[in-house]
Amino acid sequence: MKVNEVPQDPKDFKEGDKIKKLVYAVDKDGKYTGVNSAGWEAENAATKQAWDLVEEELQETEQLVKAGKLSPIAWYMKKNLMDTALLAKYMGKWQWQVRRHFKPEVFKKLTPAMLEKYATVFNITVDELKRTSGQ
Repeated sequence: MKVNEVPQDPKDFKEGDKIKKLVYAVDKDGKYTGVNSAGWEAENAATKQAWDLVEEELQETEQLVKAGKLSPIAWYMKKNLMDTALLAKYMGKWQWQVRRHFKPEVFKKLTPAMLEKYATVFNITVDELKRTSGQ
């Protein structure tokens, strides 16, 4: 595709106008060059669906945290687009240990060092992590 043919279809989702990606196209000299693209309609629709799903899951998790059924760790994990396996690797724990920390009663008993480690992984303060739990 030529430089002037690179798709620039507008995005209609949250902060979509700020997202660009590098694609390669042929310039006037017949050489490949990098061009920023806003994307094309089908790609943007799929991206919007994915972000809508992420937002929905985040809201559901937030409700479970507020209801006292999950700890804030589960919410921050989703907010940071992590799964249990990835969070466990960052924490240096087994997945079952991280899942155990999703329980509010277990979360309340975590050591300050463990809370600090979670806060570091999520790039927040321990107070922010605790405040989410209502402590």
